[in-house]
Amino acid sequence: MNPPTQPTETHPTEGRMALPFDTIPSPCVQNHAANLMPLGDGSLGCVWFGGTQEGMGDISVYFSRLPAADQPWEAAVKLSDDPSRSEQNPILFSVPGGALWLIWTAQLSGNQDTAFVRRRISHDHGRSWGPIEPLFEQQPGRGLFVRQPPLFLAGGDWLLPVFHCPTVAGQKWSGERDTSGVRISSDQGRSWREVEVPDSVGCVHMGIVELDGGRLLALYRSRWADHIHQSHSDDGGHSWSAPQPTALPNNNSSIQVTRLHNGHLALVYNHSSAEDATQRRLSLYDEIEDEAPLPQAGQALAATPGGRAAFWGAPRAPMSIAISVDQGASWRWRHIETGDGHCMSNNSRDRSNRELSYPSVKQTADGRIHVAYTHFRQNIRHVCLDEAWVLAGEPS
Repeated sequence: MNPPTQPTETHPTEGRMALPFDTIPSPCVQNHAANLMPLGDGSLGCVWFGGTQEGMGDISVYFSRLPAADQPWEAAVKLSDDPSRSEQNPILFSVPGGALWLIWTAQLSGNQDTAFVRRRISHDHGRSWGPIEPLFEQQPGRGLFVRQPPLFLAGGDWLLPVFHCPTVAGQKWSGERDTSGVRISSDQGRSWREVEVPDSVGCVHMGIVELDGGRLLALYRSRWADHIHQSHSDDGGHSWSAPQPTALPNNNSSIQVTRLHNGHLALVYNHSSAEDATQRRLSLYDEIEDEAPLPQAGQALAATPGGRAAFWGAPRAPMSIAISVDQGASWRWRHIETGDGHCMSNNSRDRSNRELSYPSVKQTADGRIHVAYTHFRQNIRHVCLDEAWVLAGEPS
């Protein structure tokens, strides 16, 4: 990998890096929502979305690869380009049989209730790609979103976590009615059925791992910016318990969990919540001028439990990693990078955003744990670490 930048503290708002890091090259002003994937040729792939600002029509999916540990990340390649939609939350994953899939969302402006899911497939580890096609069509009255990779079970089922962003007549999407589900395919992705997660209002970005004995654990981002939530399935993902809060905080920003080779779990997230916030913003897209009329279609939805609204504006920092050696019952955590996490603006041109967010975590065959995440919505940072370094941290 390119010679890593050494940990420094150069500005009070930037905080401190605990580890050497790389910056993945990109031609874009804004870069966000990375997802890592070890590829079949031994390289490491990363996808993210880039453009001027989330919600704008020039937001597209980009891809880069790290050929080997002693080589630099390759120049970014643009893999989507729909000027009418903001194309977001790309996920890169290899399906049983070896094909590499890329899926992502496509929405109108800042309206996540208009989102649907697209796909491209590569048969040469991402060097060339097939056509762009819809994977899941737009649904009347609610958008469909993805963020986390699927889980492939030994019995043949593919489990892809999704979340729904419903339309409410007379209101712009703001997130407090979002719910989670799992799309299941038993025929290698040719057809899908969905299982809803009960009582999952406000719990999104569901990430699924398989525990010892076949039980499934799901971890969730919370729209309430309180705690990471969790639920379980004992029947291969065909039914789920209702999400419950864990001891770990969440700030209404993305998380990701993966199972390591030794069976331990690695989780990347922001160790912060609404309790750390001094400001609050109206919504994620409150800077975007959208002249589209307010939605008139859609069913009338009841108020969320307790009349809660999604909390936007909690600091998106520090960038943290946690390890569980007991199937998610407890965690030890450390900070990868600290900072004030200011996210009252998504603007990357004026550099007003200072979030450390939307992390992805994967382990490669050599045992190293790789993390990629958004740095100030300007670039994607990549760090590489050992499990022992995390286990020397704080208990949950």
